Amino acid sequence: MHKLLVATQNRHKLEEYRDLLYDIGDIEWLCLTDIGLEHLHVEESGTTFQENARLKAEAYGESSGLMTLADDSGLVVPSLNGEPGVYSARYGGPSIQTDAQRYQLLLQNLADKSDRTAYFVCVIALYVPYQGVQFFEGRVDGHIAFAPRGTNGFGYDPVFELPNGRTMAELSPNEKHELSHRGRAVQLLLPELKYILSNN
Repeated sequence: MHKLLVATQNRHKLEEYRDLLYDIGDIEWLCLTDIGLEHLHVEESGTTFQENARLKAEAYGESSGLMTLADDSGLVVPSLNGEPGVYSARYGGPSIQTDAQRYQLLLQNLADKSDRTAYFVCVIALYVPYQGVQFFEGRVDGHIAFAPRGTNGFGYDPVFELPNGRTMAELSPNEKHELSHRGRAVQLLLPELKYILSNN
């Protein structure tokens, strides 16, 4: 059985990857707490999603010796000069602690903007011991709604409206897997991961 480390302490993210990659075969899915690496802090000091994904994949992969998936993702709003971007999870600084506070800040900052287009990006870095890192990028376009809608998802999902008129938070988990930026990145990752697993 192959072991695959997902560079997160978040069980929700681990389960999401397991759901998205359900057909890759016999895998033991691990997160950082499973192997005692939760105390290894990796500073996300990159200025791009790809740089941050690489930092995490290499650090946790080299420390564990395991094939490792790491991602960096976020929301990009062109009329806000690309904010929140790589700072999506830290938007507004340390005084803002919840997803709702972050998306309410976003709505405030967009109040006088006519252009509300936005897109989600996810870059997955796959670290394979002795082989290096490969990247897989997914993107989904939409715009920022005027008020949050929906109870599913997390982060900015309640205010990100897709071209079909529904917010990401109004989608079922299966619908989100098909349409989301992470889902699209995983679709690119899947054939490569299958190939690696079959040859190792």
